[in-house]
Amino acid sequence: MSELKELTRAEDQVMQILWSIGRGVVRDIIDRMPEPKPAYNTVSTIVRILETKGFVDHKAFGKTHEYFPLVSKEKYTRFYLNNMIRGYFNGSFQNLVSFFARDNKLDAADVEKLLKEMNTDEKPEAPTSTISKNKKK
Repeated sequence: MSELKELTRAEDQVMQILWSIGRGVVRDIIDRMPEPKPAYNTVSTIVRILETKGFVDHKAFGKTHEYFPLVSKEKYTRFYLNNMIRGYFNGSFQNLVSFFARDNKLDAADVEKLLKEMNTDEKPEAPTSTISKNKKK
């Protein structure tokens, strides 16, 4: 799969279930959906669309298909949030945090706690710029 695509609400609901159970048949997915439960054919169609989009694959057991995620929840979450930040916050994480701090009326202690948690999380390796590569030569 070359590039992720944003999921519809129904596709996201199915993926959330598959991520939580790891693998399952259509009936397993339906059993975990809220009432009113959608028709079997509806969920089956959504799963096949997710398979076409490269989000899930299946293993056949006779006429039964057991589906499992190909895209991790973390990978999709990163993709989705990056798109949201680009679309709503001009690509700025700072604008996003500032928005939530204002909107949720965070005080200085809350912001400090948030920053501390961000600093303790594992940080991805920063890309090296051509400037730093040139300095090493």
